[in-house]
Amino acid sequence: MTSPTLHPIPHAARRGNRHWLGLGSLLLGLFAWWLAARLSGLPAFILPSPLDVWTRFIEAVLDGSLFIHAGVTLLEILLGLGMGVLLATVLGYLVARSRTLERALSPYLVASQAVPLVAIAPLLVIWFGPGMSSKVLICALIVFFPVLVNTVVGVRAVPPALHDLMGSLHASRRDVLVKLEVPAALPVFLGGLRIGATLSVIGAVVGELVGADSGLGFLINVGRGQYDTALVFVAVFTLIALALMLYGIVILLEKKFLKWQENVER
Repeated sequence: MTSPTLHPIPHAARRGNRHWLGLGSLLLGLFAWWLAARLSGLPAFILPSPLDVWTRFIEAVLDGSLFIHAGVTLLEILLGLGMGVLLATVLGYLVARSRTLERALSPYLVASQAVPLVAIAPLLVIWFGPGMSSKVLICALIVFFPVLVNTVVGVRAVPPALHDLMGSLHASRRDVLVKLEVPAALPVFLGGLRIGATLSVIGAVVGELVGADSGLGFLINVGRGQYDTALVFVAVFTLIALALMLYGIVILLEKKFLKWQENVER
């Protein structure tokens, strides 16, 4: 009697099951929210139902206010993310190559993370004004540290034997950087970029909550002040959507630039 053959589940089928699982979880969460709003007896300005939030979302889309404020926040996020990543990458590479520089800068780098961003955000708004500059700076600061740490770890993770090999081939400093250090550090660097991309949304909102006349954080303040809780939900869900979009872009970058890893694993 022969034993039955077990056929592996195709990868596409497994991926489809995960998608259905995620959709089911989302629908279950919406149902639990609707049930809590209906059975709790709380007024809509304390706990709006999903339908109330959807109606307020449509209103904000139709009058254009959601696009205006989301566009301001997105611009702050992109500028802050770009500035923070650029500075962190350059400084992280220099720190990775120089232990002396690391010892000199370590107290400042650790101190920058020891102080909560919420505590210094009011100071930055006072110094740089309530406009976009302070929000971009706050975003850059919150992005800076995780990207810098991952850059340092990635560069230092290059095996010394590979450096010796490049030296035996008389490779120039530029060749070592482009052909060895960048590809080797890229997986770890992109991992830090994932974290930085999502944190940049937090940085923009913190700055806008402290002081702003536009942006999704400003919209949250308006909704809170007018007891328009549905508007607060709309702004929060829009921020979540922005964070997921940025995270997805980093995932796409990983798939594009780390194809060589898949080839090696095969």
